[in-house]
Amino acid sequence: MGSISQTKKPHAVCIPYPAQGHITPMLMLAKLLHHKGFYITFVNTEYNHRRLLNSRGPNSLDGLQGFTFRTIPDGLPYSDANCTQDLPALCESTSKNCLAPFCHLISKLNSIAASPSSSMPPVSCVVGDAVMSFSMLAANEFNIPYALLWTSSACGYLGYLKFSDLIKQGLIPLKGSMISFLLLLC
Repeated sequence: MGSISQTKKPHAVCIPYPAQGHITPMLMLAKLLHHKGFYITFVNTEYNHRRLLNSRGPNSLDGLQGFTFRTIPDGLPYSDANCTQDLPALCESTSKNCLAPFCHLISKLNSIAASPSSSMPPVSCVVGDAVMSFSMLAANEFNIPYALLWTSSACGYLGYLKFSDLIKQGLIPLKGSMISFLLLLC
């Protein structure tokens, strides 16, 4: 692949759901896009960014030219704990609280790109985790293309798509199972 001029170089903003099973696949995709000539901005929550820096060292996210890490708040109270966050609370919080900070970040990236001294191209697409649906709203707000990354298996996706049909048909929840208990919590 030949070199891409800076003004024509695509700039993908990648935002995974803040859990390891989502961050790792998104990071792998971001690395592939970077290898193909994309400028990458990889967005973590502040909490996960701190965890990465604490576990891998303060310079662990430095290095590749054209591959930067940025953060947005997840909307949950600050915590120094080095553990997985409460996933239901995190899911609710990100869906309610991350749109405005994410839009602000895209706007800030585009402002930096507009500077004559900047080597960063303007944001040209958003790659969002399926769980981070606000990222699609942000892409629409900035009129830029959006790609969705589903990190589960195809079978898991099919189950997700057909979940309500299975409930209507009475096939799930299985009577007296842990699943029926978990559905009561939702």
